[in-house]
Amino acid sequence: MNQQNGMNVCLMNDSFPPTIDGVANCVKNYADIIERDLGHALVCTPHYPHVQDNYPYPVLRYPSFNISKAIGYRAGMPFDRKTIEQLKQWPIDVIHVHCPIMSMVMARTVRELVHRPIILTYHSKFDVDIQQEIPSPAVQEQATKAILANIEAADAVWTVSEGASRSLRNLGYTGEYRVMQNGVDLPLGTAPAEAVMAINDQLGLAPDTPLLLFIGRIMWYKGIRQILDAVRLMKPENPDFRMLFVGDGLDKDEIVRYAQEIGVTDRTIFLPAVTDRNQLRAYYSRGDLFLFPSDYDTNGLVVHEAAACGTASVTLAGSCAAENVIDGRNGLTVDKTPESLAKICLEMLSHPEAMRRIGECAQAELYLSWDESVRRAYREYDNVCRDYRRHLHPARNGKSDYFFRTVAKFFRNGRGGRSR
Repeated sequence: MNQQNGMNVCLMNDSFPPTIDGVANCVKNYADIIERDLGHALVCTPHYPHVQDNYPYPVLRYPSFNISKAIGYRAGMPFDRKTIEQLKQWPIDVIHVHCPIMSMVMARTVRELVHRPIILTYHSKFDVDIQQEIPSPAVQEQATKAILANIEAADAVWTVSEGASRSLRNLGYTGEYRVMQNGVDLPLGTAPAEAVMAINDQLGLAPDTPLLLFIGRIMWYKGIRQILDAVRLMKPENPDFRMLFVGDGLDKDEIVRYAQEIGVTDRTIFLPAVTDRNQLRAYYSRGDLFLFPSDYDTNGLVVHEAAACGTASVTLAGSCAAENVIDGRNGLTVDKTPESLAKICLEMLSHPEAMRRIGECAQAELYLSWDESVRRAYREYDNVCRDYRRHLHPARNGKSDYFFRTVAKFFRNGRGGRSR
C-alpha cells in the first residue's frame, strides 16, 4: 500500500524521545517507517521541557508533570482539552497504544469521539511493577484493576513476547492476544572498522582487550548486580578484560558506588546513554560478548541489536530475552547467579572462535528489522479495522466504559477541561 492510500495511524505512549527506553524507541520506529513507506503517523505523548520535535510527522505533546525522580518519567494529563480537540480533527484510522496507563486513558476518550479501534501493545511486566513499587496490598489491587480495565478496553491486544503474555495473564487478562515481535533499527552487519577503532581510542583499550558489554537503563532490575559480582569473580582468572556499561538510570549512582565497594572499578567503565545509533552500533561491534541477565524485560531488544552486529549474548535461562535463543548455538543462557555468569564469560573469552561462531549464528537467526516488524503490524491494522467496522469486538458496557462515554460527551459538546 503506498503512502497516498495508506492509513492514518495515531501512536500513543507515555514515553518518547528525549526519553530513552525500549518502548520509546519502538514508537519512534513505528512512526518513522509508517510515515516513510506506508501511510501517515501522528505521535501523541506527554510534554517534556525544552524538547524540539524535528520529525517528518506531527508529535502532539500534552501537558505533563514531573515524577521522574520516582519512576524516571513524566506523567501526562490525558484529559487535556486542546490535545483532544486536535486529535478529533486528525483523520485517524487506527489508534495504536503502547502503554496501558495514561496513554490508554486518552485513547479511550478519543475512541468515543472518532469511532476508530484501539490496538494496545503490552510491553512491560506491570504485574511485577505493581508488586515492587506499591507497598500496600489494597492499593496494589486497585492499581491492577485500573490497568486491567484499560487493557480489556482495547479492541485488539498484542504482546511483544510469550513472556509478556504470561505477565498479561498474571494481571488477570483472559481475552485474546497476538504476539507481535519488535524489530531492530540497526542494519545487519558490523560497524565500519574505523568506527570500532575509535571506540578503542575513546576507552583507552588495546584492539585485543576483551570487552564485555551492557547497553540499556542502568537499573538494578536489569541484572547489573549479577554482572558486577561476576566481574569480581573473574578478576583473578583474566587480568585483561573490561566491562562496559552504556546508559543512564535512577540506580546508576548507587550501582557505581557498589562497583567501588567490591573493588571492580579497574575493570568497569560507565558511559552515559547514547542516542546516536551509529555510535551504538560501534559499541556492539567492539564488544566480544553482550551481557543481559535480566528477568524483568519482556523483549530484550538489545539482545537482537547485539545479534545484528554479530555479537553473542548471555541471557538468563527462561527469561523473555532468552526466547528463541538456543544455548550454545545462537546465544548463551545462564542461571541467576554470578558464578554461572562468570563461568560462561571466562569460557567464551578463552575460546574466541566459538564465541564468534555463536555471534554469527545469532546474526543469522535472531535478527528482525524494524522495517519488517512494522510492516507485519501494519498489515494487521487492516484486519483490526475491518473487524471494528463489522462490530465483531465485545460490547463496552462496564463502569469505566460508561465513564469514558460521559467524558466524551463533554468534549463533543465543547465543554472539555481547560488546557494548562
